[in-house]
Amino acid sequence: MAQNDPVPPKQAIQMLADRLLVQIPRSEGERKSKAGILIPATAEVPRRLSWAEVVATGPHVRSIKAGDQVLFNPEDRFEVEVQGENYLILRERDIHAVAAERVTDSTGLYI
Repeated sequence: MAQNDPVPPKQAIQMLADRLLVQIPRSEGERKSKAGILIPATAEVPRRLSWAEVVATGPHVRSIKAGDQVLFNPEDRFEVEVQGENYLILRERDIHAVAAERVTDSTGLYI
């Protein structure tokens, strides 16, 4: 795009194949330990999995829907900014667990 070209209009995004577009809650940055100690977002936590909300899914995603909470390894992701918001792109096979109201076979644990 040349410097004087107008800004392109907003366009809809469709995820492809088995990809998921997810957003990590803003509260995920800093955490507190059980003792109440504040752990900054920059603290090194080895092999800690993260939760995120699914915003969109590709046509080949079978068991995850928009609005579900998914558990994933933060190292298995791609970051993208869309209209000023930060999102992650994941593959369905990289998801470790799904939390949703429709899930019937569960461990008895709740988030």
